[in-house]
Amino acid sequence: MTNRWGISKEIEKMVLVRDLCCVYCRVTFINSDQNKKTRKTWEHIINDIRINGADNIALCCGSCNASKGNKKLVEWFRSKYCETKNINNDSVALVVKEHLEKHHCS
Repeated sequence: MTNRWGISKEIEKMVLVRDLCCVYCRVTFINSDQNKKTRKTWEHIINDIRINGADNIALCCGSCNASKGNKKLVEWFRSKYCETKNINNDSVALVVKEHLEKHHCS
């Protein structure tokens, strides 16, 4: 069984336990919060909905998700949004760092 983004319940549970704050800006999520700055959203690190493993699925805040859109990470890191929030290869969560290393994006 999967959620509406094709993420299995097993991966969903694992990510919900792992990602307690935004994997990009590190803001702490507030449950039931409708403020996109602190609301958790599902993120495909590589923008491909067919890649639904725990190494590509993460939780990020609505603001980061909206800003990143379908951009590649290295492209997004050069944006004004990331510059302002100090989001870069060194500041992101381990799952993102591992992705960058695995795909030689740093």
